[in-house]
Amino acid sequence: MSNVPAGLRYAKSHEWLKLAGDGTATIGISDYAQNSLGDITYVQMPKVGAVLKAGEVFGVVESVKAASDLYAPVSGTVLATNPALESAPETVNKSPYDDGWMLKLKLANPAEAAALFDAATYEKHAS
Repeated sequence: MSNVPAGLRYAKSHEWLKLAGDGTATIGISDYAQNSLGDITYVQMPKVGAVLKAGEVFGVVESVKAASDLYAPVSGTVLATNPALESAPETVNKSPYDDGWMLKLKLANPAEAAALFDAATYEKHAS
């Protein structure tokens, strides 16, 4: 099974969310997702300031195998995107939970995160 860190929340669509204590969250794709996609060649992300709704497409990740939509696990406003992914999208393959993060959001409704999977539930979902 893939690496599934405890302490993160996971969407059915394989995005992860790391909550910060200030009402913000960092979002990326899981190790399972990056492994399923193969070598990532491009990541399209929203503009800073974009307002996302939970379940809405916020970008695309392309690999040598396929292109896949990225879905917002929670609602919020984009505070930052990861500039390293523009020139080195393969960072998502090497470090999906650390250097390969995709965006930071100011949460519109922090309670939405509670509806996401915990690590144990996500492992069952992804296996």
